[in-house]
Amino acid sequence: MKPEDFNTETRALLEAVGLAAKKTVADSRPENTRDGYEQDWAAWKRFTAEKGLPVLAVEEGTLVAFVHWLWQQPGKKPGTNTAPSTVKRRLSGVIVTARREHSLTLDRKVGALAREYLGALVKQMEKDGEQRGTGPAAALLPVHMKQISKALPDNLRGVRDRSLMTLHFGVAGREHELAYLRNRDITEDPEGRGLLVDIRVSKVSPRKVKVLPLQDTRICPVTAWRTYKAAVEELAGEPLNPDEYALRRVHSKGNALMAGGITPEAVGDVITRCGDIANLDIRPTGHSPRRGLATAAKKAGNDRSVIAAQGGWAPNSTAMEGYFEDGDGWEENALRGVG
Repeated sequence: MKPEDFNTETRALLEAVGLAAKKTVADSRPENTRDGYEQDWAAWKRFTAEKGLPVLAVEEGTLVAFVHWLWQQPGKKPGTNTAPSTVKRRLSGVIVTARREHSLTLDRKVGALAREYLGALVKQMEKDGEQRGTGPAAALLPVHMKQISKALPDNLRGVRDRSLMTLHFGVAGREHELAYLRNRDITEDPEGRGLLVDIRVSKVSPRKVKVLPLQDTRICPVTAWRTYKAAVEELAGEPLNPDEYALRRVHSKGNALMAGGITPEAVGDVITRCGDIANLDIRPTGHSPRRGLATAAKKAGNDRSVIAAQGGWAPNSTAMEGYFEDGDGWEENALRGVG
């Protein structure tokens, strides 16, 4: 029987199977990815309602108008409007959601004109010296981690925070990747070369990361994890439960474990709090260790492909290249040797 010969009952059954399949795939995405798409679509619905447009009118012209509308919206930082990165994310999220969740057949270049318009807005913003959003995350470098390690308190919370920070740096992780690690995901290399970290939950794709020991034990992720693991086992009076979250919640007083693991948002909060404790000259966020590893590894002469594999970047990632560009230009500089 050909598809055009299916009866009404069969078509209804196939449609139900298709909807169930979409829901299964959507539910399998990381929570923060699902939340992001939901927020993008919610912004689109507010825009279409305000402009009197059909919510499924995802077209070249409406997307340009959407970018213009977003550009006028208040930003997270008081006194600013929406950051370009947020506008770019909202635009992509709407297009993806329209295709995946609403079965719209959209041209491959449906968002090209809107992205071109966004580029023009960004150029004008830079020309005018306008500030939007909080700006890119500062890179958390080894020099910063040494300051933090020295400033952290000598209690369970301090031990946990040191392990979180150094492991975050070592795997060039995203906040949710650290939050969802289980004890079974962090194992010792059989030959004693370091840690094997199995990142199973990632918004891009799972990866297995080899974490080498660092010579300076103050910022060594291997040493920090072993110290934290021993402290948790001593407190519990038994070996780690493989199914328990690796990075546990710790009571604010600093010496008592609480049920469950920390949230992705809390990972960022820990990094920022560590920076405050150490009075750093930067304000690190949950993205800072990831950026810091890329920056420090490039400065150490490591190959781009090796760095990309460590952090789960695509080999030609523009984000990773942007980190490199920020740190480049000192060794090879047009002024070197001049004068």
